[in-house]
Amino acid sequence: MVGKGRSNPLALAVLVCLYEAPMHPYEVSQTLRARHKDESVRLNYGSLYAVIESLHKRGLVAVAETERSGRLPERTIYRITDAGVHELRDWLAELLAVPHKEYPDFEAALSFLPAVAPDEALQLLRDRLERLELAIAGYEAARQLVEKGGLPRLLWVEAEFAHARHQAERAFTQALVEEIAGGTLDGLAWWRQLHETGGDVEAPWSRAAR
Repeated sequence: MVGKGRSNPLALAVLVCLYEAPMHPYEVSQTLRARHKDESVRLNYGSLYAVIESLHKRGLVAVAETERSGRLPERTIYRITDAGVHELRDWLAELLAVPHKEYPDFEAALSFLPAVAPDEALQLLRDRLERLELAIAGYEAARQLVEKGGLPRLLWVEAEFAHARHQAERAFTQALVEEIAGGTLDGLAWWRQLHETGGDVEAPWSRAAR
């Protein structure tokens, strides 16, 4: 289970950036975008300030200095504290070592699949397959560019994980599509009847459970 105050991966990303060097919030944002970490961590500039303020209140980051360039507003540069370094290492170690329950949107949608008519669900799942194919192809193209640029695998391994997840999701979705289209999905007859009759259908398994 993720520890207290560790629910926002953006906070972890900020700590990592400040571990490298003191930065002001805009520089943190630019660093994350330049490294494409915004594809792994939800990055919102407004939220970034709130996250840094929270880290500051907890003593994990501190003000290093303020600077002004010409007529631009004064900018605050933050640095990571010793407590912040400890939190960074402990948090990252926990995330790497301890699996915890996540709540993917697709898993939630599948849990409520009977609320959509079978034929509609079949088309929606086929649409998803097309998007997954595009994502998988996009990864392959990006991987070739990264390798040509000489970037070590260590620095884009999260993209490799996302690619593996897309491949696994494609295989699962394709199998589900084939079962629905082929009429072999267990419970499909009840599912169809549910929508044909407007929803007033008792599930066979509910009688067996009595």
